Amino acid sequence: MDESEQVVERYLGGLGFATIIFEPDGNVPPDFLVDEQIAVEVRRLNQNELSDSGFRGLEETDIPLRMKIQRLLASLGPTDTGVSWFVTYTVKRPFPHWDQLLSALRKRLEAFRVNPGNERRASFTIGDRFKVELLQAGDVHPQLFIFGGYSDLDSGGWLFEETQKNVRLCVAKKTMTIAPVRHRYPEWWLVLVDGSVMASTPGTASFLRNALQLSTIGTRLSC
Repeated sequence: MDESEQVVERYLGGLGFATIIFEPDGNVPPDFLVDEQIAVEVRRLNQNELSDSGFRGLEETDIPLRMKIQRLLASLGPTDTGVSWFVTYTVKRPFPHWDQLLSALRKRLEAFRVNPGNERRASFTIGDRFKVELLQAGDVHPQLFIFGGYSDLDSGGWLFEETQKNVRLCVAKKTMTIAPVRHRYPEWWLVLVDGSVMASTPGTASFLRNALQLSTIGTRLSC
């Protein structure tokens, strides 16, 4: 049982059901069966982007890119002058090709190491979708370049607009997933676990129920 499923198990328990069975039919839908008649599917509510293979969560590319950049910064080694630099980046999707991006970033940082200039701040861009900013650290650090964070320009957006879009994507995916077994149970619920803080604003859940007006008969949406 993953973290989202644990959250939903506690949620269902709080609703007072007599029985809550995890994966009653094995590793196929539903995720839970409550009171022997309500099938419950679990889905994390996150932000998505359109890729060549369909929609995917932003974190599927955010996290690997961040880790690659952190490893790159560490590979550039210690400071030679007693001065370190915080490195932050701003990115817009679609991402540049990772190998090309990391190669270009390494070259720019190696050049900066040789000639950092006299300012405490510096910045440069790689293509039109990736910007790097450097800020001189006040204290000495073991590394020359220290990861200072990042900004994804495609993450966020207008709360209700983004939430509606991603709820619809989650519902569509789960509707396809349960289609072969939907006949097994008279009622299906989809419980969305907010993984983006998109639906945590007071009043958002009730707004969604009215705004989405889902036509999936016999299915209940909880978020």
